[in-house]
Amino acid sequence: MRFFVDTADVAAIAELNDLGMVDGVTTNPSLILKSGRNILEVTKEICSIVSGPVSAEVVALKSEDMIAEGRKLAAIAENIAVKVPLTWDGLKTCKVLSDEGFMVNVTLCFSANQALLAAKAGATFISPFIGRLDDINLDGLELISDIRQIYDNYGFDTQILAASIRTANHVTQCALIGADVMTAPPSVIKALATHVLTDKGLDQFTKDWAQTGQKII
Repeated sequence: MRFFVDTADVAAIAELNDLGMVDGVTTNPSLILKSGRNILEVTKEICSIVSGPVSAEVVALKSEDMIAEGRKLAAIAENIAVKVPLTWDGLKTCKVLSDEGFMVNVTLCFSANQALLAAKAGATFISPFIGRLDDINLDGLELISDIRQIYDNYGFDTQILAASIRTANHVTQCALIGADVMTAPPSVIKALATHVLTDKGLDQFTKDWAQTGQKII
């Protein structure tokens, strides 16, 4: 499973990229707002750091405007994936841009039927939102499983990009189900390395080593 980092924070992206933990980046209007930077400038910088797909989202609501915005975003770098919402206009945009050879990430997916439509429209990625479904007492991971089965049933090439990931357990379960990609904030990716028994064992080793009175260097 590939790891995308869900942020527009260039410093956080660079840190994880240096560790080999970044296969791509996802951004959205909320993350651009949080960065406090111009979308074209920050996206171009991110693309210079990361060689994998970098999702940049359109903000228009009508297909003709989405297409124009998508082409402008795609011109930033070859590794741009134009991000469009799962609306009828978004699907029209996906079809046009994918036919033109651009990567397209269809976002805000909350049902298997929506994912099926995105695949038929030629989406490179479909982004089902796990956490937001959990927030309304629905099973976000069940959606990932349903999409996996449907895509496998019919041989769709669209990659499942599990989004709105909030916990280490979300990551584990998505990997077990077979999501192609997961995107998560830097804090969630870093949390994958944490375990109470690791901390406990390291603490004991440190205390025992101190009692030896030895030094390695």
